[in-house]
Amino acid sequence: MDVESSRNGTSRSGDCDFGCHGRGVSRRGFLGGLGAVAAVGGLGVAVSSQGQAAGPASAGPGEPLPKGRALRVQPALMYHLEQRQERTSWRSYGGLCTEQDVTAEIGRIKDELTKLTGDAEFPLEMLPLTRIHNEEEAKTVAATDADVIVLYAASGWTNLVNAVAAGAAPMIMFIRHQSGPFYLWYEIAHWRFLRQNGDTPAVTGADTEDIVVDDYGQMLWRLRALYGLANAKGTKMLAIGGLVAYSEPAQTNGPAVAKELWGYEIESITEAQFAQRLEKARADTSLVRRAEQQAAALLATPNVTLKTKRRFVVNSYLALAVCEQLMAETGASNFGFGRCMGREVIEMLDTPPCLVLSLANDAGYTAYCHTDLSHTLPGVLMRWIADRPTFVCNSHFPHDGLFTVAHCAAPRRMNGRDYEPASIMTHYESDYGAACRVEYAKGQTVTVVIPNLRCTKWQSFRGTIVESPAFPACRSQMEIAIDGDWRRLVTEMEGFHTQIVYGDYLREIGYALKRLGGIEWQCYSSTA
Repeated sequence: MDVESSRNGTSRSGDCDFGCHGRGVSRRGFLGGLGAVAAVGGLGVAVSSQGQAAGPASAGPGEPLPKGRALRVQPALMYHLEQRQERTSWRSYGGLCTEQDVTAEIGRIKDELTKLTGDAEFPLEMLPLTRIHNEEEAKTVAATDADVIVLYAASGWTNLVNAVAAGAAPMIMFIRHQSGPFYLWYEIAHWRFLRQNGDTPAVTGADTEDIVVDDYGQMLWRLRALYGLANAKGTKMLAIGGLVAYSEPAQTNGPAVAKELWGYEIESITEAQFAQRLEKARADTSLVRRAEQQAAALLATPNVTLKTKRRFVVNSYLALAVCEQLMAETGASNFGFGRCMGREVIEMLDTPPCLVLSLANDAGYTAYCHTDLSHTLPGVLMRWIADRPTFVCNSHFPHDGLFTVAHCAAPRRMNGRDYEPASIMTHYESDYGAACRVEYAKGQTVTVVIPNLRCTKWQSFRGTIVESPAFPACRSQMEIAIDGDWRRLVTEMEGFHTQIVYGDYLREIGYALKRLGGIEWQCYSSTA
């Protein structure tokens, strides 16, 4: 982390200038995304009617992180039954020829969707399957309150598809080649729909990625992308100390992008207000006792080593309890400390907030150094797509196919369930308090996203962790072998902070950004 830029004013303070005063929670916000149970304690500690923490409620080792709001899926079967005519061409392609064929296909689709819902590791809400025979029915489907429409395009004509695609919800077209009765639109989806009878793409908001042939695995990753996007949009952020980006472009552009493109709401409180809440917590013997118990349980874990003073761990749990109280009150699911490296915050918490943020991400929140929207936006989306915490970190100069990253606020539940080995030690820059050095798994595939500072472009690649080194730098470190065109990356790289998640989610991130619009996606690895 560039200490000098934090001191010389590059990371200047910023007050929330939008959405700070409303206490309501949007449909796609925290309560809508995680449910009321999570808002009151499903992600960490339960909160009493007086706003006091009452005990841990987060998932334990081996258990998944809390889920978001279910993705609402509207399936629809589009078909047209032909009537025989003499001495003329009357029959189109397709295996649905009778009402009996249609009945059998409806049963097949329902069975397939039941299996798809069971296979998904994220919640899906399948709305009742509807039929489309004419344009009025197509428009009715298009107006459905759903996050996505899955159109089974057995037969029927272009005006029906166009009517469905014109709705607010994105459309995924499913066509059969070998998985069931042959579909007419296996022949004509590219020509009649995407090219509208011409030679060049002619549809706004849809392309070849929105067509799935036979394979429900291909359907699943697209739905996973839309689930992540649905839960990322409308995020409510608790900015402790206001919005403080790590760069001037993010400070200037970030709020507008977050509000207008992602629908974010920002709840900003001052450091003095947080300090008052923390002092109240320190006077609460039950809260202090619980923080001490949580610290003891953490340090008794076989794969955790303490290399700093125990009181800093207790202080981190106590600060986290206050953060959870405030998030429960405001409906926020994301938080950060604006001046996380500054004297005021470190003195207030009697530790840098590094371990606080690590623990919060392991509980299912999204919590990052600074309140920098440039890395918050991708981090939140990636958490929901992957159902795993993300590691926000500093990037270094790519060379020889290697990319090094480091930071002191590192989650341990990188696979979404189990805790990686870690040492609890001082924050590197201040050499004070508690931070987490995680021993990342060698050979682990990761998705790397480098957002630019203006919040308008994300650069990404797939990589493999080859080492978890211990350079004199931020405590948690990865050496990543780049699977892709690293020479082009080093020439074109923008931004600074980077978000990393275990697993390969390049397709999902790119698909979600295409549906969102407004952010350029530059990928350096193959996604085939």
